[in-house]
Amino acid sequence: MPTKTFTNGRIRKADYDSRSRQLDLHFDNKSVLAYKHVPEEVFRRLCSAPYPATYWEDRIAEEYPKGTPMTSQLDPDGAKKLGDLLGGGDPS
Repeated sequence: MPTKTFTNGRIRKADYDSRSRQLDLHFDNKSVLAYKHVPEEVFRRLCSAPYPATYWEDRIAEEYPKGTPMTSQLDPDGAKKLGDLLGGGDPS
């Protein structure tokens, strides 16, 4: 899975799954947004854009449907962490 790390701006990392055509964007505030049906060319242009956050706002944010981030699908403790956040975690 191709990954691009950015050193400045709001977007810190972009993960792209070419099989599912899903793009996950990791932001400096620790949030992750996922977009489905994103062509690989859009991912490449994001990676080479001088201002990736502007490219995301102009070409991705409103163009592609949102999805579930791949990182949460791969994290076996994700349900436990969500339960902890919502107050349903194990008190021990």
